[in-house]
Amino acid sequence: MGEEAKRYAVVTGANKGIGYGICKKLVLSGVVVVLTARNEERGLEAVERLKKEIGLYDLVVFHQLDVDDSTSVATLAFFIETMFGKLDILVNNAAVSGGKILNGDALLRKRNGAEIDWKEVGYENYELAENCLKTNFYGVERVTEALLPLLHLSTSPTIVNISSRAGLLKNISNEYARKVFSDIENLTKEKIDEVLKEFEKDYKDGLLEIKGWPTFASAYTMSKAALNAYTRIMAKKYPHFQINCVCPGFVKTDMNKNTGNLSIDEGVETPIMLALLPNCGVSGCFFNKGEVISF
Repeated sequence: MGEEAKRYAVVTGANKGIGYGICKKLVLSGVVVVLTARNEERGLEAVERLKKEIGLYDLVVFHQLDVDDSTSVATLAFFIETMFGKLDILVNNAAVSGGKILNGDALLRKRNGAEIDWKEVGYENYELAENCLKTNFYGVERVTEALLPLLHLSTSPTIVNISSRAGLLKNISNEYARKVFSDIENLTKEKIDEVLKEFEKDYKDGLLEIKGWPTFASAYTMSKAALNAYTRIMAKKYPHFQINCVCPGFVKTDMNKNTGNLSIDEGVETPIMLALLPNCGVSGCFFNKGEVISF
C-alpha cells in the first residue's frame, strides 16, 4: 500500500474496552491507528498487547492524550501532522460515567426496566457531573476542532462519535433543552453550551427533578445528548465529511461493572462500520445496531 493510499485513524480513550476493540478492528482492516490514552503507562501496555494479539507491529502507535487538556490535544495534532501529514478517521470514544457505580446488579435491573433509584446503583455529585460534561462533550469538541485541519486533507474524512441511547431526546423532559436540541436549523455550539450551563446551575441548586432534567445518570445523559446535537451541527457544517454518532449497545466494560450483555467485539461492529464507510455521504445520523434511528 502506497503512502497516498494509507488511511490514518485516531481513537481516544483506547487503552481498554470499546476503544481498544475499535483500534484492533481498524488495524486488522489495514488502517494505521494512533491509540491514545490519558495514562501513558496503560496506553503503552495496550499497544504492546495489541501488537502481540495481531502481529501487525507497524500499524499501531501510542500517543498520550488527555481530552480535557488543550496542550495535550495540541501536542497530538502536531504529532499526527509531523508523522502522517493528514488524518482520515477520528473516533471520539473517551468518556466517563459522571458517577460512581457501586452495584452492578442494580444497574442491570435498571437496564431491564426496573424502577431503580440512582442511589441504589452508586452515587453522583456536582463535581462528578461537571467532570462528565467536561470530558464527554467539551473534550470531544476540543479534540475534533484541533484535528479538523488534518481531516480536511483526507479524501474521505470521517468522524465517529461514540454516544449512547441515554442521550436520545425522549429521555430529556426539560422543555428548554428538548427545544434547543431539536431545532437543527438554528442549533449552534453556543446554544448547546447554554443548555449545559443551565443544567449545571440547576444541578448545583438541587433543581434537577423540578426543572425536568434527567435524575438517573443525569450528567452522562446530558453529555451524550449534547454530543448528538454537536454531531448534527458538524455534519451540516462540513457536508464533505462523514460525521455520525453511534450507540455501541450495552457492552461489558469497566464503566458498567461488566454487566453489559454484549462483548467488546459485538459492541464495536457498528462503530467500525461507520469508521470504514465508503465515501457515500451518510452523515449527521444516529446509529444503533447498524441502523439509523431518530435522535
